Amino acid sequence: MSNEATTAGGLQRPTLRTETPNYDDAYDAVVVGAGLAGTAAALTMARDGLDVLMLERGPAAGTKNVFGGVLYTPTIRELVDIDGAPLERYVAEKRFSILSSEGDETAVSMRPGAWRDEPHNDSYTVLRRRFDEWFAKQAVEAGATLVTETTVTGLLRDGGAVVGVTTDRPDGEIHAPVVVLAEGANSLVSEGADLKERPERDAVAVSVKEVFKLDRDTIDDRFRLDGDAGAAYQYFGEGAVGEAVGGGFVYTNKRSVSVGVVYRVEDAAAGQTPEATLDAFESHPAVAPLIRGGRRIEYSAHVVPEGGARAMPDLVHDGAVVVGDAAGLVLNSGVHLEGTNMAVESGYHAGKAIAAALADGRSDAEALAAYARDLDQSFVVENLRHYDWFQRTIAADRQFLFEDLPRALASAETEYFKMDRASKDEHTGAARDHLVAAAGGWFGAAKRAWRFRRMLS
Repeated sequence: MSNEATTAGGLQRPTLRTETPNYDDAYDAVVVGAGLAGTAAALTMARDGLDVLMLERGPAAGTKNVFGGVLYTPTIRELVDIDGAPLERYVAEKRFSILSSEGDETAVSMRPGAWRDEPHNDSYTVLRRRFDEWFAKQAVEAGATLVTETTVTGLLRDGGAVVGVTTDRPDGEIHAPVVVLAEGANSLVSEGADLKERPERDAVAVSVKEVFKLDRDTIDDRFRLDGDAGAAYQYFGEGAVGEAVGGGFVYTNKRSVSVGVVYRVEDAAAGQTPEATLDAFESHPAVAPLIRGGRRIEYSAHVVPEGGARAMPDLVHDGAVVVGDAAGLVLNSGVHLEGTNMAVESGYHAGKAIAAALADGRSDAEALAAYARDLDQSFVVENLRHYDWFQRTIAADRQFLFEDLPRALASAETEYFKMDRASKDEHTGAARDHLVAAAGGWFGAAKRAWRFRRMLS
């Protein structure tokens, strides 16, 4: 019986059979989740000759996946030919803005000419449902099996070892030597099986995003774009996320704009609702003109792991590995917002380690440990460790970074460029005084500069 159906756009996608087939012991590995990490693992294992089953709870890969909007593709490019991938735009401009609650904006923008040349710094905006469905199709074509609309409810064990999964389907137990847990930040299966602890509040952020439909010419005009060039704007300060610790973003797609905010769960729990925070951000004078007249076509919310290396769970267990967001592999250094590249990298290393272990007839933690070792030596863990201090530092300095600094910058700019009959030296001195006072004097400024020196190290 064929397990493929054609979408409106002509894309072939695997669909769930009306009766659950008996997959028990038919596969070398079961992958829980068909997001970027799970698909990368399945694709890698399938190409190494393993029989792989991917289980996805949504009606198609990507339907349950939410992210800001930029996909980083170095490892994906090594795994597949992305020339036919459903990419929206390459990122030709990055813009960083500090917003005050009074409507001020201080921005730095960069458009390196090198980003216009292929592979465009391997940075593209995408719509996750379209891209993830395409990526999963590459794994299916490599030999993996994808079954959708199936929720994994738990893990099967033999003694202490994981030997399969339970699902919400009739007779839904599936035995397999290895299980790849790629279930995302809401890791109910991993947590329920005691493979990881529930993250602390300070290690998790909440994100809400809306997508606005706009015609392509309007987007090009408003963001000064041409061809397939796109823009990625990041915003900080009280004007972006109110009294919370976090930031906002605006990303351009071909015919839509993604707008959202990300901030600490504990700030949301303290009463700052995601809906109100997003509304205030979208109403800011720096943001509102970019989406004016757009038709809202999507609203989504999700949690984001931001605990860094210190919050990573054990990645390897007897019969199971944890990858992607479920492993806490997201980097937020204030300047770098990355997760998609880390998810794919972890899936790739997990897939290679599983293939090597099964070739030796083993699936125990010691045999799978190459995954953790290889990931530890990759850019993923190196970057997480390097910026492990960041979230704690900005939370401790929230008053200065999110309130005092945006106001001081606006006052300093107003003073520095003020046109009157005073001298430029007077205006320069007054502008400097605004900044120094906000930093707590020269000594306070020196302490803060020392505290954040690692941003440039």
